[in-house]
Amino acid sequence: MRKKIILIGGGGHCKSVIDVIERTGNYDIFGIIDKKDKVGENVLGYDIIGTDNELEKYIKNGNYSFHISIGFIKDSSIRINMFEYLKLHGCNLPIIISPSAYVSRHSKISEGTIIMHNVIINACSLIGSNCIINNKALIEHDVVIGDHCHISTASVVNGGVKIGKSTFYGSAAVSKEYSIIPDNSFIKANSIYKNT
Repeated sequence: MRKKIILIGGGGHCKSVIDVIERTGNYDIFGIIDKKDKVGENVLGYDIIGTDNELEKYIKNGNYSFHISIGFIKDSSIRINMFEYLKLHGCNLPIIISPSAYVSRHSKISEGTIIMHNVIINACSLIGSNCIINNKALIEHDVVIGDHCHISTASVVNGGVKIGKSTFYGSAAVSKEYSIIPDNSFIKANSIYKNT
């Protein structure tokens, strides 16, 4: 029997999350939590069932897993606050991995993180909690990515790079091997990052 999951956030990123979850075949999407004016609408056929104020009743029910489907470009605080709230209440925050991704058995991924289509994660990489590893990202060997990061589309994180928590790493960005990127960094799309 497939597990029921509730998504939190019904914007554009949610659509991509739905596509990954459908492809895994591991979960039935019960519904989506979003803003009050969106309740009653749907995203790709899945109903927006309530706001943050209704979350508690679904948590108390105990039959649902949760995934934070709010996107993150400039500010990770909403995702962080929601993650901490769900953790405080003992919620299950599964790791979601697209079937088209390659994830080395020698890597480690933490809870609440989503690995999207055509991602490659190589050996001995460590991915933190509540991260978005977006479509076609390449995470090379021995990379460490902190909690609450967004590694965006078609980006390259070369071997041994360390990315601090709550960092946005833009589309098609490339980092020189063994670079260290501080917490809360914003790496622009198409940029090359290296420590001087």
